[in-house]
Amino acid sequence: MAGPQSGKRIEIQSYKHNGRLHRVWESTMVLKGTRNVVIGANDRTRVTESDGRIWVTREPAICYFHSKLWFNVIGMLRQDGVYYYCNISSPFVYDEEALKYIDYDLDIKVFPDMTFKLLDEDEYEQHKREMNYPRVLDRILYNNIDTLVRWIRQRKGPFSPEFIDQWYERYLTYR
Repeated sequence: MAGPQSGKRIEIQSYKHNGRLHRVWESTMVLKGTRNVVIGANDRTRVTESDGRIWVTREPAICYFHSKLWFNVIGMLRQDGVYYYCNISSPFVYDEEALKYIDYDLDIKVFPDMTFKLLDEDEYEQHKREMNYPRVLDRILYNNIDTLVRWIRQRKGPFSPEFIDQWYERYLTYR
């Protein structure tokens, strides 16, 4: 499986463990696309929820997806700094239709000062019961939360100081 080509606009589809479509981002510009990593950007992109609600993102965002890690990271460029929203999720897959992953409810919000907060633990516990997540999946997800927290604290990968700036500059060349 090859990744999407740089400069191509793709759709991002988020699913739930039971296979139901959860959320769709209509258009993200691929800045880097390989078998293992996709870095994309979007700004004021249309998002459709599973219940049919539609909304539009408010600011430019740089998205980081990995085919071997159980999380993805969205860096949102706001007036007062970069905020990160990290989805605990399956590794991504890409086909000609879209970049796809399973959302496992748990999220980490990272503030410009690099403090962070784990979100949606109640929702995760509810879905774990309702969809019968296997015990091994629970361990995988929490191990990846540990990895993600280390990355945040070490300013690694998408959390490094230059990452968002570098990729946002690249995005501006495509616009």
